[in-house]
Amino acid sequence: MPTTRNKKKTAKQPDVGFTHDDFAALLDRYDYRFSPGDIVAGTVFSIEPRGALIDIGAKTAAFIPLQEMSINRVDSPEEVLKNNDTREFFILADENEEGQLTLSIRRIEYMRAWERVRQLQKEDATVRSLIFSTNRGGALVRIEGLRGFIPGSHISTRKPKEELVGEELPLKFLEVDEERNRLVLSHRRALVERKMNKLEIGEVVEGVVRGIKPYGAFIDIGGVSGLLHISEISHEHIETPHNVFNVNDEVKVMIIDLDSERGRISLSTKQLEAEPGDMVRDPKLVYAKAEEMAAKYREQLRLAALGVEVPPATEEAEPAVNEEDIPSAVEEQPETVAVG
Repeated sequence: MPTTRNKKKTAKQPDVGFTHDDFAALLDRYDYRFSPGDIVAGTVFSIEPRGALIDIGAKTAAFIPLQEMSINRVDSPEEVLKNNDTREFFILADENEEGQLTLSIRRIEYMRAWERVRQLQKEDATVRSLIFSTNRGGALVRIEGLRGFIPGSHISTRKPKEELVGEELPLKFLEVDEERNRLVLSHRRALVERKMNKLEIGEVVEGVVRGIKPYGAFIDIGGVSGLLHISEISHEHIETPHNVFNVNDEVKVMIIDLDSERGRISLSTKQLEAEPGDMVRDPKLVYAKAEEMAAKYREQLRLAALGVEVPPATEEAEPAVNEEDIPSAVEEQPETVAVG
C-alpha cells in the first residue's frame, strides 16, 4: 500500500512594511498643506533644551521655541509640555529650508485673552490686578496675561505711583483695542462706581481740595475725586479757582451729577449760595447753610421731574491721557529661531 506523504503547504506572507518614503509619498498624493495662522492638533514627542518637537502630521516634525510656549515667562519647556502631550498649536511661521514649521501656544493664549477682556468690558466688570511696574505716565498691570496701562490721571490714591508696585487695585476698562494692541484701565472709575452706589444727586458731602486747575478744583470725597468746575463755584464770575480755594482746604459741596459710565462725579458750591457771590465773600456762610440750600435744589429736581425746566449741570473735562505713555498690551518677544 503506497504511503501518502502529507505535504504541509505554507502560505506566502504579504509584505506589510511601511517606510517613511511611503508616508511622504502619501502626503504628497493628498497634498495636505499647513499655513501660518492655522490652529492644529499636535503631539509632543521630543523635549529640547530651548523648545520641543511636535508631530502635527507634517513630513517633518514642527518646532515650538521656548518663548512661544506661554503668554507668561517660562524658563524651561517642561514647565508647559511633557512628552506625548496632545494639544492645540498655532502655526507661527511657514516651513524653513528643512521643511520645518514653527509653532506657538502663546499666540493662542493671546487670542483667547483678548476675547476674555472684550467680554469683561462688555459686562462692565470690575477686575483686580497687582501693579508690577510704573512709567512716567502711569502704572502697569496684567489682565488675563495681557499688559494693561493705568494712566496717572486714573489712579486715585495719595501715594506716589512708584510706591504702588505690588499693590492690588480694583480696575475698570477704559479701552480694549486688539488691533492697536492697547489695554487701558482706570482705578478712579472703579472707586467712583463703588462710591456712587452710596451717593445721591443733591446730597451735601464734606471733602478736601486735592488739586486746583484753571478749569476747576478736584475735591476728595471719601477716597474718590470729584470735579468742582469753575462755572459751579459761584454765581459771581471767577477768574481762577485759586481766588476761592487753596489745596487742603476743607469744603462742603453738593453732588449735581453722577456719571458711572465715565467715572465722573460733578460737584457744586454755586447751588449752595443763598446770594450770588457768597462763595467769594464768605465760604463759611455757604457751608453753614449748605443743607438748607441743598433741600431747595432737591425740590427743583422734583419740579423738573414734573416738567419744570432747570439749568443743566456743567459737564467736567476728562483728564487727558498721553498717547506716548500707553505701552502695547502684547509684549515683544525675541525673534523666533527654529531648531531641528
